[in-house]
Amino acid sequence: MRHFITGLQFLTRLRLIEEKEWSAKNFSGSVKFFPLVGATLGILFALYTYLILEYLPTLGIHISEVIYATTMIFLWVFFTGALHCDGFMDTMDGIFSGRDREKMLVIMKDSRVGANGIVGFVLLVLFKWSLFFEIAQTNQIVTTVFLMPVIARFMMVIGITTFPYARREGLGRYFAEYVTKKTLWIAFIFTIFLVLPFGIKAYFSLVITGLFTIFFCRYVTRLLGGLTGDVYGAITELSEVIVLLAFLK
Repeated sequence: MRHFITGLQFLTRLRLIEEKEWSAKNFSGSVKFFPLVGATLGILFALYTYLILEYLPTLGIHISEVIYATTMIFLWVFFTGALHCDGFMDTMDGIFSGRDREKMLVIMKDSRVGANGIVGFVLLVLFKWSLFFEIAQTNQIVTTVFLMPVIARFMMVIGITTFPYARREGLGRYFAEYVTKKTLWIAFIFTIFLVLPFGIKAYFSLVITGLFTIFFCRYVTRLLGGLTGDVYGAITELSEVIVLLAFLK
């Protein structure tokens, strides 16, 4: 339970206990629970979606898909604290800089955001907004917003447990230092149980997102010699987009 809470408090704004010190073992022990952290976010997103798009219309209150998509973007950023967005921007700055490996890693560690990061983030937000808007017009939206963070957090586990870490230091190394293949299998079992009730489209989204994640991780590993904490964030953000795409009509 302690490791689940560690993962929840690191990956989201949700706070259950006051944590003053984070150990490497706490970080790495939390990795297997990342799909459950995703499920926690998914429940919040699904409840909000049900309220706005299904319950309120029965009371004669109709919220447009435009407003829904906009507020979902806000909730996505708010509940995650923009943690993965930051990693996504740093990753875009690094891998699209056209520099050598060492310079890419230096750029990604820089707290300043460059043009590639800003453009990438704007495109990410626009893409997610468009997908929320489109899927809100289907009967799949509640399922989609629940599974989106579940599958995406499992993809982060794949990156952490399967690919080398590129730096000798860094916060992301705490996750990678003690994890084993057992961590991956436990996270996989959690994910399967969460995805299982939702049918063929859910299985398809899991497989497609998994294939994309492996391809992306291999590509980044060739560039950087491994992954970093920023890349874990990029995996999460890009995986959420793939899940949303999989649930389009």
